[in-house]
Amino acid sequence: MAFEDPSLKEWRQQAVKELRGRSLDEITWQTPEGIDIKPVYSADDLAELEHLNTLPGFPPYLRGPRATMYAGRPWTLRQYAGFSTAEESNRFYRDNLKSGQTGLSVAFDLPTHRGYDSDHPRVIGDVGKAGVAIDSVEDVKILFDSIPLDKISVSMTMNGAVLPVLAMFIVAGEEQGVSQEALSGTLQNDILKEFMVRNTYIYPPEPSMRIVADIIQHTSNHMPRFNPISISGYHMQEAGATCVQELAYTIADGIEYVRAALSTGMDVDQFAPRLSFFFCIGMNLFMEIAKLRAARFLWADLMKTHFSPKKPTSLMLRTHCQTSGVSLTSQSPYNNIIRTTIEALAAVLGGTQSLHTNSFDEALALPSEFSAQIARNTQLILREESGLSKVVDPLAGSYYIESLTGSMIREAKNLIDEVEAMGGMTRAVEAGIPKQRIEASAAKRQARFDSGEDVIIGVNQFISDSDDDVELLEVDNQAVRESQISRLTNVRESRNEKACQSALSQLKRCAESGEWGLLQQSILAARARATVGEITDAVRSVFGQHRAVPQTISGVYSNAISSDEDVSAIRQRVERFIESHHRRPRALIAKVGQDGHDRGAKVIATAYADFGFEVDIGALFQTPAEVVRQAVDNDVHLVGISTQAGGHKTLVPQIVDGLKSEGAENVVVICGGVVPPDDVRTLESKGVSAVYGPGTRILDTIPQVLEFIETKMASA
Repeated sequence: MAFEDPSLKEWRQQAVKELRGRSLDEITWQTPEGIDIKPVYSADDLAELEHLNTLPGFPPYLRGPRATMYAGRPWTLRQYAGFSTAEESNRFYRDNLKSGQTGLSVAFDLPTHRGYDSDHPRVIGDVGKAGVAIDSVEDVKILFDSIPLDKISVSMTMNGAVLPVLAMFIVAGEEQGVSQEALSGTLQNDILKEFMVRNTYIYPPEPSMRIVADIIQHTSNHMPRFNPISISGYHMQEAGATCVQELAYTIADGIEYVRAALSTGMDVDQFAPRLSFFFCIGMNLFMEIAKLRAARFLWADLMKTHFSPKKPTSLMLRTHCQTSGVSLTSQSPYNNIIRTTIEALAAVLGGTQSLHTNSFDEALALPSEFSAQIARNTQLILREESGLSKVVDPLAGSYYIESLTGSMIREAKNLIDEVEAMGGMTRAVEAGIPKQRIEASAAKRQARFDSGEDVIIGVNQFISDSDDDVELLEVDNQAVRESQISRLTNVRESRNEKACQSALSQLKRCAESGEWGLLQQSILAARARATVGEITDAVRSVFGQHRAVPQTISGVYSNAISSDEDVSAIRQRVERFIESHHRRPRALIAKVGQDGHDRGAKVIATAYADFGFEVDIGALFQTPAEVVRQAVDNDVHLVGISTQAGGHKTLVPQIVDGLKSEGAENVVVICGGVVPPDDVRTLESKGVSAVYGPGTRILDTIPQVLEFIETKMASA
């Protein structure tokens, strides 16, 4: 039976009737990316789009890099994991492989990321807390014990200390009987995003880019099954970037890495087919699907335009995805299972090649075996029970999806053109432009949440009266550190010291010469049992250490939240403090230890400054003693510690004790971030006034903090 198609004019008339006095504008909304979303889409919205007549498996690969996609081969189930010691992580990996996981993705602890050995005095609270501790080849051999490296692909999230870690992986493979040529997997090796958001850098940008290029050259010549770089947008979105910013800056990073690789003398077709990408998948289902489709189109278009490769596969964007960590909440944590499922669905509908699903308890602690099993089974159920893998690009042709894909391409291209006009991403990063844009976006995101514009179930809407009892994983930082130091001692005592120092000297000379071969020299040093810290120091002695200058933005948070009814009362509360004490409340917002995730710290600093606080920001990677010294010298009322990596039980009490020893016990100490409930009680017993977990409204904290300050002042 045929029906007459109504016109859009007729639809509007019908919609206005149904809205009963409201306008269509009230159900039209704008995304954080600035894209206007209409309540209905039609064929008219597809008229100007260039990307529609494409097929999967052919350039520009918008509908997928393979012709049959999951119908021919499902996505790889690759869970990101690593904690405590190499022994514990190895057991976890082997259990996961038995349970259906098809690839490994290694999380390293922060000292390893930053190129420190576990016995370094600056990493006391961080060893084994946010990943597995690796100091030498011996650790890597244990990490992959009984895991055949010629059969299991290994993804390694490593950027700063990429030379020693990849070198040790290669040597561990050799000593397992697996040659470089047979190793398969992916190295993140994406240093530009570290300078923008994640901050686990070591060397300045220019020499860091030389290391990236060196690794691409080595792997292209010697490791044909290994992807030398995973160009990562994940941490950008986690730091507050919009989907458009994540997409644009990730693609711009990729273009910069291609240029760096070409500087070694390679042909683009020699390495481009093995470049890979890594995107975050958040809660805007359709936006995330469109983002992955747009990414493939943009990459193919820009590669063809800039580099004219001869192989079609050089135009192909292949990506790993991970569900969002920022979307996880510490309140009503079982809701996170649903959030992760929605995000995993978006990644699959968008055409990812591999996927990690976060565990529901990661806003509270490292994932437990119970929560990790649920996360893994989420993927297995989507793959085996939902029918998602039966059809290639099932949303292709959707009026909304295709229109949104076109909008993403257009908006991202504008940002990429801006970066190119600055001379490329290295220059843009040095100027700090992407970092500033992302931090502004993060402040706006927080303001939307605090004002209730963005709803989070169980946090700012439909809040449960009961607390969920969740069994959490606890890592004994002191025991892990002692174990690592013991093994380090054995390695240093048993190695040929002369051969080790000779290899380190050769590595240093290579760095000084400007020649390629940094990874090859690192492999020689790893064979001689040089440690992560020693290899890093040899290179650092030539390249130097990068030190970021703390900066904040102003006005973004308060402008975005100016309509909130609480704002006026909070401003008045701050003014009363100023009138009573003849000065503004002053806060030091600090990171301590090797945790470089500074989104929360920057957002808090911005918001507090907007409401009248004087705010100092500590440098990244401070020790407790350095935080105390800055607090005392600046005569602050408040020290706020942002923690994401689990070092709080060791490090924060040292700050409280240090303030007391300096006669500054009236300084209020608060903590914010990922802190398990039992640890909250421990910190409060040590003198911390409050602990604010993920999902806390900043507006709720300011009056509380002022009460803490005035109570301390009154008792002084």
